[in-house]
Amino acid sequence: MLTDGVIRLVPLADTHLPGLAELIRDPEVLANTRVPDPAPDGFERLWLQAYKDGAADGTRDGFAIEDAGTGEFLGLAGLVAIEPEANQAEIGYIVSREARGHGIATRALRLVTDYALGEVGLARVQLLISSGNTPSLRVAERCGYVHEGVLRSLYTKPGYRADTAVYSRLAGD
Repeated sequence: MLTDGVIRLVPLADTHLPGLAELIRDPEVLANTRVPDPAPDGFERLWLQAYKDGAADGTRDGFAIEDAGTGEFLGLAGLVAIEPEANQAEIGYIVSREARGHGIATRALRLVTDYALGEVGLARVQLLISSGNTPSLRVAERCGYVHEGVLRSLYTKPGYRADTAVYSRLAGD
């Protein structure tokens, strides 16, 4: 478990399925992530299984974001694509509609970044953020990520391409 006293990050588990299901019904999540739109029935189970499989083979490391006091599900964050041979990973985070605007994404990204660059020992982590997702771009900047550029018209999911900002942090930053 990772915590800053306000939130805690715990490994994703079956108990988080209702929260994951709620996330995939959120139009903002569908618009700004790689979650399929529309998400197929039961996608939350497939999503969770992908994190379980990734934990087993070292290619993903996912956490539920919970309120440290109440245990309420606030979203998810983690290493969504670990490249062990390159000693780097992509980080992702999604905050529930009710938790947005309260600094939860910033807290979660700081915890995951510290974990990835510290405990896991990665040399580099990166964020791929839709250029139109201003709140997420601000989170990256608040967490000390460096804007590297924009990947124009990047394929995100079937039927959707978007300009995507690339941000990174290095172990030595």
